[in-house]
Amino acid sequence: MIELKQRITLINKIHLFNGLKEDQLAGIAVKFDEVEAPASQILFKRGDKPDGFYIIFKGKVNVTRAHEKQGEEIIIWLVAGDYFGEEALVENRSRSATITAIEDTTLLFLSRANFEELMGKYPNLKPNFLVAIKSHKLARATKFDWLGPKEIIYFVARRHKIRLYQALVMPTLSLLVPIGLFTWGTLVNAVTPMALGGLALIFILGWGSWNALDWSNDYYIVTNQRVVWLEKVIGLYDSREEAPLSTILSVGVETDQLGRILDYGNVIVRTFVGRIEFDYVDHPNQAAGMINEYWERVKSVLTVSQKDVMRNTIRQKLGLPVEKRTLDELPPVVTINRNLANLPLWWVAFLSLFTLRTEDAGKVIYHKHWIVLLNQIWKPLAFTLFMFALQIWRMMNLAASNTESFLMPNAEGALRPDTLVLALPMLAVPFIVWLVWEYVDWKNDIFMVASDEISDMDRKPFGKEEKRSAQIDSILSTSYTREGIIPYLFNYGTVKIVVGGATFDFQDVSDPASVQADINRRRTTRIAKKNEDAGKDDRERFATWIAAYHENADTFKAPPIIVPKDAENKT
Repeated sequence: MIELKQRITLINKIHLFNGLKEDQLAGIAVKFDEVEAPASQILFKRGDKPDGFYIIFKGKVNVTRAHEKQGEEIIIWLVAGDYFGEEALVENRSRSATITAIEDTTLLFLSRANFEELMGKYPNLKPNFLVAIKSHKLARATKFDWLGPKEIIYFVARRHKIRLYQALVMPTLSLLVPIGLFTWGTLVNAVTPMALGGLALIFILGWGSWNALDWSNDYYIVTNQRVVWLEKVIGLYDSREEAPLSTILSVGVETDQLGRILDYGNVIVRTFVGRIEFDYVDHPNQAAGMINEYWERVKSVLTVSQKDVMRNTIRQKLGLPVEKRTLDELPPVVTINRNLANLPLWWVAFLSLFTLRTEDAGKVIYHKHWIVLLNQIWKPLAFTLFMFALQIWRMMNLAASNTESFLMPNAEGALRPDTLVLALPMLAVPFIVWLVWEYVDWKNDIFMVASDEISDMDRKPFGKEEKRSAQIDSILSTSYTREGIIPYLFNYGTVKIVVGGATFDFQDVSDPASVQADINRRRTTRIAKKNEDAGKDDRERFATWIAAYHENADTFKAPPIIVPKDAENKT
């Protein structure tokens, strides 16, 4: 039986009910019914009429919908503190997905009649629900391939539409140009103004479409692990800045007069190393409430995790079985699967010279993209190829000549080779050395990610070597950028890693989004391991005391007090 105080505490943590006082929360809490759902029970199916609103008190459910090829596709997993069923109620439509309990689950259920009464009594709650519904719809409609297998998007938003309207002002005003040209061409019956008007119209429509597409490509995201800002200009710029939820210090809202009228503003997420700004967000106070909720949830999960570690330590001391806990990781880097067994050995050896990512003994080594190598070697490579081309040209001329050959007699009658054929390879030697030097310099520029540290190493051939390292659990934030058409087309860029007061730049690495995911995956694993190991000696000592008490509890009971008979007689 879920007590009223527990219900109020749970509801108070959910952003949907922000703005209510404790007595109002108590009045709502008593209207929820407690529902037990065993594992594999379907709570409702896609197409069902909405019966009410659900909050998960304990357990886990999954949300699925029909898929053309896979049958049922899992959209998301929901855990304690999450809610579902509000969309169909608010929008007065059938259920859009199927909800199934994955394990034995305890739910708080608010009937449709009570839900509608709640919305009527507290209209200030409706924006909270609308922001959540809009966010969930956008999350389902957009695919983010960098999400972890157990990572859940709780909030996703684009900039407010006023930014789209502002971006379309100039293209809209520019339509006066083709309109004027069309009018002029019609009045004077001339083809040239009409053609220029058509070209201007195509350009302006493309300009407006580009601005609209650019607006739609920027996202603000909060998952159960991190805060993410995605910014993208197709073909020119691409970046992802993120920070773990555990590094958040505060969440605030900034608005101006127009923003307060139209209900938009900036949500400022401050972290250890600065801030991530969600600018021009629709319903900013509700968005900030959602971020705050999941930030607080991460802190409470950490507390529960520490208690679990303590409990497992005590169970281990008592010889009881210990439950193995699994860590939620970010997705591993996806690499191209080449079947090297079918390739010639010489080709495999050649490919290894230009490998951009290698993994050995748990360490991942990245090199700069081969475009950077081409930029370094194109001059010596051009000179070298030019020398060899001259040599081939000279030898072809000698072969075709009736008067000259590779071996010609000198004045004394002795045969001597052609001077130019011999000189050209010798002249090419400095350029070949230059070429090899540039290749080795590129190969020696290494970015390494291990299980416990990151490193940036640069060694000049026959020169000095520089190495910078930092503990991977000290990373505070990561971001990546791809700037320009060439980096965008060939998918390379710079991953920036902030560690304390220092910044590491993994410059010009291939697929920077995957490099960032790889770093974050290892960082998450390392921090979870470190948290589990923190205070290990103290836990061991404390668990030993508790185990000793448990095993000898009977000996610590006070012996009964025996009263002498003489004393009894005296009394």
